[in-house]
Amino acid sequence: MTAGTRPEAGDLAVGQEVARRTIAVDRARLVRYAGASGDFNPIHWNERVATSVGLPGVIAHGMWTMGAAAAVVEDWAGDPGAVVDYRTRFTRPVPVPDPGEASVEVVATVGALDADAGTVRLDLTVSVEGVRVLGKAQAVVRLV
Repeated sequence: MTAGTRPEAGDLAVGQEVARRTIAVDRARLVRYAGASGDFNPIHWNERVATSVGLPGVIAHGMWTMGAAAAVVEDWAGDPGAVVDYRTRFTRPVPVPDPGEASVEVVATVGALDADAGTVRLDLTVSVEGVRVLGKAQAVVRLV
């Protein structure tokens, strides 16, 4: 598939990997996300507060992580409006070091094809350092 080309059912098979991306997140990005989302919980920017509540340190917003994974699906689909369903469970936090960044890896594979509905279900593996941070992450995409 070339850039800008929408996927077609005939090009897909269950189990096929269709997208993979590593997304870097640093503390500056967390501050920008907090401003955009209105979520100023100090566990996302203050090391002392984060560790005082039992976290390994400052963590990324769960909704940022969820959105970053959804962006991979949207890019693959070629149209954000083609994503008709998206769901996940938050399973582990994403610690973000200072200085430095965390690397969130997103891998999308075809979980199911529904020819009658003209959709594909993508199963997402979202992990940091090989540990899943989102569970049961799935997106349904309307095909051409």
